[in-house]
Amino acid sequence: MPVIESTYTAPHLFKNPHIATIFAATLRKVNFTTEKRERLELSDGDFLDLDWAFSKKQTKKLVIAMHGLAGNANSPYMLGMGKIFTNNGWDYCAMNFRSCSGEINRLYRSYNAGATEDLEDVLNYVLRKNNYEQIALIGFSLGGNLLLKYLGERDQLPQPIKVAVAVSTPCDLGASLEALNLPKNKLYSKRFEKNLKDQLFERQLAFPKELEKQQISACNSLLAIDELYTSRAHGYTSASEYYKKCSCLQFLPNIKIPTLLLNAENDTFLSSASFPKKIAQESTFLYLETPKHGGHVGFIQYKKIYYQEERALQFTQNHL
Repeated sequence: MPVIESTYTAPHLFKNPHIATIFAATLRKVNFTTEKRERLELSDGDFLDLDWAFSKKQTKKLVIAMHGLAGNANSPYMLGMGKIFTNNGWDYCAMNFRSCSGEINRLYRSYNAGATEDLEDVLNYVLRKNNYEQIALIGFSLGGNLLLKYLGERDQLPQPIKVAVAVSTPCDLGASLEALNLPKNKLYSKRFEKNLKDQLFERQLAFPKELEKQQISACNSLLAIDELYTSRAHGYTSASEYYKKCSCLQFLPNIKIPTLLLNAENDTFLSSASFPKKIAQESTFLYLETPKHGGHVGFIQYKKIYYQEERALQFTQNHL
């Protein structure tokens, strides 16, 4: 049943998906900073960093946000979400995935689109340390896939988790990689490729026995990087197996809390599998909203607040 008619209307210039995507990712400035960084020791001996901001009034509500590929807690879309929630009575915790906070992690592995064990460690820590009664989870792009996989692969969630929002989320990782490889997306794929190769060269210095510089240099696509490193470092035999096992699409029917999936029809990163209308129609909990415009995390409005932020807050408040 929950397929939602979107009310989002893009300003004329930003109806172009490339302009919306690039402006939102590179030119947007958000007047918001987190207040505290906390290092979380993970259950496998590694670490990740959490960036916190707090509501002016004491609250028992918390939102935990997860960034996308090659992002971090300071990505504009993360800061925008932190600002609107802290201004409306929520504490805010931004996850920096392993190696994304400016310091390489300890282990050879890092982060990937299916590493739900890291979100589980964060939640266990937060619930052990604090007495939050209502928790909302928000994920962007790769972080959205991780979030939806987490929600759907478990039969039971911690009781305080009430609601979730996934923005610009690829539900089939292999199909979205194919979309990214199209000529119209070359600018984005090459940017991701450069960022990931730079991280791999840094990792090679720490793990010279596992990685060779020549292997990294030879990678000429995102698929090659996933074959060389992302899949094998995380226990998969190939990129294909990684995509198959970590894509959230297969887990969507098992989601049991109100969850909004906000994907723009003109998002050039997404394939048709990222618009799971039939699953949403048959679900009590998965709400699918597919605005005509918005690009990839580029739901720009005439005002400074972006639509994904307004909509996430609205959906969250309505489903507590």
